Amino acid sequence: MDAHSRGRADEIDPADQWVLNPRTGNYELRLDRSAGQSAPVSGRRGSTPPSPRGPAPEGGRRRSAAPEAPPVPGQRRRRVPEGQGQGQGGEPPAGRRKRKPAKSRKKKVLMWTGGVTAFVVVAGAVGAYALYEHFNGNIKTVDVAGASGGGFKKGQAFNILLIGTDKRTGSGNSGYGDKNSPGHADTTILFHVSADRTNATAMSIPRDLKTDIPECETKTPEGTKSIPGERDVRFNTSLGQAGRDPGCTMRTVTELTGLTVDHFMMADFNAVKEMTTAVGGVKVCLKKPVKDKDSKLNLPAGESVVAGEQALAFVRTRHSFGNESDLDRIKVQQQFLSSMIRQMKSDETLTSPTKLYGLAEAATNALTVDTGIGSISKLSDLAKELTPIDPKNITFATLPVIDNPAEKIKATVVPHPEKAQQLFALMKSDTSLTAVKKKEQDAKNAQANAQAALLKGPRAEASKVRVDVYNGSGITGAAQNTILWLQNDAGVNRSTNKSNAPQKQATTTLEYGPNQADQARKLADLMGLPATALKQGTQDAGEMEPMTLILGSDFKGAGVPLTGPAKVPDIEKVEADKKVCAA
Repeated sequence: MDAHSRGRADEIDPADQWVLNPRTGNYELRLDRSAGQSAPVSGRRGSTPPSPRGPAPEGGRRRSAAPEAPPVPGQRRRRVPEGQGQGQGGEPPAGRRKRKPAKSRKKKVLMWTGGVTAFVVVAGAVGAYALYEHFNGNIKTVDVAGASGGGFKKGQAFNILLIGTDKRTGSGNSGYGDKNSPGHADTTILFHVSADRTNATAMSIPRDLKTDIPECETKTPEGTKSIPGERDVRFNTSLGQAGRDPGCTMRTVTELTGLTVDHFMMADFNAVKEMTTAVGGVKVCLKKPVKDKDSKLNLPAGESVVAGEQALAFVRTRHSFGNESDLDRIKVQQQFLSSMIRQMKSDETLTSPTKLYGLAEAATNALTVDTGIGSISKLSDLAKELTPIDPKNITFATLPVIDNPAEKIKATVVPHPEKAQQLFALMKSDTSLTAVKKKEQDAKNAQANAQAALLKGPRAEASKVRVDVYNGSGITGAAQNTILWLQNDAGVNRSTNKSNAPQKQATTTLEYGPNQADQARKLADLMGLPATALKQGTQDAGEMEPMTLILGSDFKGAGVPLTGPAKVPDIEKVEADKKVCAA
């Protein structure tokens, strides 16, 4: 290796050889023209001929006959052996500065490695930006009415609607779904994330559920279009049919459950195939072997790993498990998603750059989201909110239903009159379906004990209870619905709708006089009012004077206790950390 390649040519230090000339934009050698060296060299190879030089003027310094190229900033002088190029008495010649003390080798090496590190950091930032732009370009968005503007507030629960459409998009999917359909809400899950980010509830909504689809708005290039609603139709027609977009499905879910839907994420058939392949497959378990000619699912009994087409066949099959209904297919899908969550959170995925890249590529290619979360930065924010949740505290459940009583041949279902409202109430009150923390249960027990002490005493008969009901909840019709429930179901006939309260309030309150305590206890029993809602005045009320009930923002529906049901409704659940074999 020659001296120049070692970085010591003409005794030039490695740290001194190359520098970026901001005037030319090129890297140039730090060489001193005054010592007879060549002019700065552009790039690392080749050289530029020296500038013509005229006779040396007095003082021993040559000047160029023609203008020279601009000097390299910060250029250092070459060392001059002792006794050479000096004036009388060892002084430097005119026009030449004293050379600075030489830096130590250690400092020069640090300068060299520091420059390399800086280059790597810059190159890495450029690569990360390119990767960010690549994934950002993959994401498909729909600007829907009613979606949140983005951002996730700490201490506030949020709901995301996950929609699986049966539209035939993507390579190799021409044989799936309905050939000429614009796509239905084939698989729909309302994913509720708790305010403290310790748990989540994923509620599946059957596609054959009979419900009302409200009027909704869709945004088109020509402007906003209003789509009429329909009564008593299948839930899956809330998407695609009559031009409905995912925003219409979001509004349908809100009308059905009373829960605000903040965002949506919609996936097609390719999402299942590509994401399962990206994570190296998903483990599934069967109690018996399956060979389904319709879905093409072909698996032995016991545990298998599925990806691609077999993964899609597993979540699509309707004839392999249970009684071959959509409700049994939902159970299998919940088991599959639980396993996929475990796989995505496993070390073998999180520590594999290849799998993480493949997963990001597959997800951004296959998902369509609302504009509120339609960027990599917003989706990253969402991921950060979900990361703390342990799979054992993610619970899958299905909206409780019964067979449609209006049908002789049972083809559709309707919400269970009691259990559905109980589940909605749990989600509204941000109550987990799993025991998340013991202290939370202790707090509930303490509240129940305090309420029992406050409400200890005699109760009036329901027919003796007098109450005026005001709506301070902000929910249209809340007071009237409560009056109808009190009079028709609870036997409180002496109740009156006083319309809207002077202003909205956060919590429901019941104000009463000391001589109305027995009426207040009875109404609290009937409505499930917590002890904190009871406000006793200092003066007795008149004989015919009613109590004052003001419904607050915590109102969950007529007849639904504000404190939530005493226990979780009797429904089937799948916890994401549990391995379940499909039967």
